[in-house]
Amino acid sequence: MGQSCVRQAWPGCCGHAGWLPAGRGRLASHMCAELTGDGMSDPTPPSNTCAGHIQDPASQRLTWNKSPKSVLVIKKMRDASLLQPFKELCTHLMENNMIVYVEKKVLEDPAIASDESFGAVKKKFCTFREDYDDISNQIDFIICLGGDGTLLYASSLFQGSVPPVMAFHLGSLGFLTPFSFENFQSQVTQVIEGNAAVVLRSRLKVRVVKELRGKKTAVHNGLGENGSRAAGLDMDVGKQAMQYQVLNEVVIDRGPSSYLSNVDVYLDGHLITTVQGDGVIVSTPTGSTAYAAAAGASMIHPNVPAIMITPICPHSLSFRPIVVPAGVELKIMLSPEARNTAWVSFDGRKRQEIRHGDSISITTSCYPLPSICVRDPVSDWFESLAQCLHWNVRKKQAHFEEEEEEEEEEGEEGEG
Repeated sequence: MGQSCVRQAWPGCCGHAGWLPAGRGRLASHMCAELTGDGMSDPTPPSNTCAGHIQDPASQRLTWNKSPKSVLVIKKMRDASLLQPFKELCTHLMENNMIVYVEKKVLEDPAIASDESFGAVKKKFCTFREDYDDISNQIDFIICLGGDGTLLYASSLFQGSVPPVMAFHLGSLGFLTPFSFENFQSQVTQVIEGNAAVVLRSRLKVRVVKELRGKKTAVHNGLGENGSRAAGLDMDVGKQAMQYQVLNEVVIDRGPSSYLSNVDVYLDGHLITTVQGDGVIVSTPTGSTAYAAAAGASMIHPNVPAIMITPICPHSLSFRPIVVPAGVELKIMLSPEARNTAWVSFDGRKRQEIRHGDSISITTSCYPLPSICVRDPVSDWFESLAQCLHWNVRKKQAHFEEEEEEEEEEGEEGEG
């Protein structure tokens, strides 16, 4: 396996610049302060430092300590147009002696299962099942075939460190999938050789704590009835805790209720506001171009360390979206006056009901997602804004003809 780590100053919940185990690729860049082995900044800067200079995001590069050997291929499901690209990619990877992992249900697709010409390749796959098999320590990098949803799904599979992700645009939008499949052989080869730029997409660490309701399972000394450890149960307060890593956003909304949602938002323990409306979106910079953008938030480059709070249809004329520093801890709970429950989802998945007494704690995760770039983080982002969202598209204003300009000038002189 390719053994390495991502080296990057990330002012998130870690509190300082340090070594972040975000995948098996190492991020090489010119930094303003080298880091010692314990992850803290060296007070004596080396001779090649650039005092007073902010690091250029475009300088972030992926390198390998050892050549990568294993790759996870994620394919958009229920899309027949992706079958041929999937077969071509997997065949190419195996011809280059790569160990290829795919989800078991991908190979159960009738179009793949019945393809005899693909039979020899199918026998070489390593398969896994979501929520059953842990492959977090088996993968060197990830290749996604599809739309932005494939990248979100890749993020959900890795609740700790995430291997570098190479995403091909074969879906409907493709804001997070910058690669075109036409020249996939040469592009994959560049990644394997370590010749690629990387952007670290911050994620949110979300902890949902719920009061145990209804029939309670007897638990003694942290063990359940069958003798197994009762994971996710806080025995001191009788509550259940669940944790998620989120790439785009956490959405709290009113669900099927006809009443306004009414939730309190705390920042580092202080109540900052109460949201009365359809709900609230807490997003990463990566998520700022998703649901948050539709709700009127600003679009933020993924290199900016921040968390966005965006109301959904607030019943207030003055409730504007805000940006808070990465690393603060947000806590969201139903207001005591709330007439109904709320619902929460994480990157559009794991949707669940939130009742009085439950809480949602959100902060910046120490495990970002390293996304491989076609060119560099800045160029790729503006390219996506232009091509996918048609940012600032407008017919250009026509210039004055020379004769019109002269007539205007003569008119001004006559008036003088």
